[in-house]
Amino acid sequence: MTVAEYLEWEERQELRHEYIDGVIIEMSGGTGEHSVIIGNIHGLLWNHLSFPLYTVHSSNMRVKFSPSRYVYPDLSVVRGESIYDDASRLNLLNPVFVVEVTSPSSLTVDRVDKLGYYLEVPSIEAYLIVDQDRPRADLYTRADEGWHVRVFDQAEDVIPLPLLDCELSLAQVYRGIELGDA
Repeated sequence: MTVAEYLEWEERQELRHEYIDGVIIEMSGGTGEHSVIIGNIHGLLWNHLSFPLYTVHSSNMRVKFSPSRYVYPDLSVVRGESIYDDASRLNLLNPVFVVEVTSPSSLTVDRVDKLGYYLEVPSIEAYLIVDQDRPRADLYTRADEGWHVRVFDQAEDVIPLPLLDCELSLAQVYRGIELGDA
């Protein structure tokens, strides 16, 4: 399927599908824990970020990373005005921060495939991977000399997000979720 065929086809689908170099990938449904974690992060960001300086987009916003790669991050944040590649405003081009919450079916995709895609996008300054089944968040941040990763896996850990001028408490990210220790 070509990109144009995918974009036209995707608009008629009930379920969402990502498109990676000609391959269509059906998005799996999330669990209650997955939904709560995303909601917690969205709420924390919404409360900390100043609109219109920042806009938080939900998983319904498709992000275009290259002419042949379209994905739906669980959350994405834009600094300044959101830029789209089309008049329908369906394909975001300029996220600075993206979040994926892993599930058993998305673990490899989020930690390997999407990691590679996100780290190649010039606008992205940070990528946060949050595990659904254990208290752990990996924060990848862009620096002059390359990318750095920090792991947060203690309830008292705080994830610094200087690019957004805020931080996320790991305890608040997992608020309402019963998990085992890392």
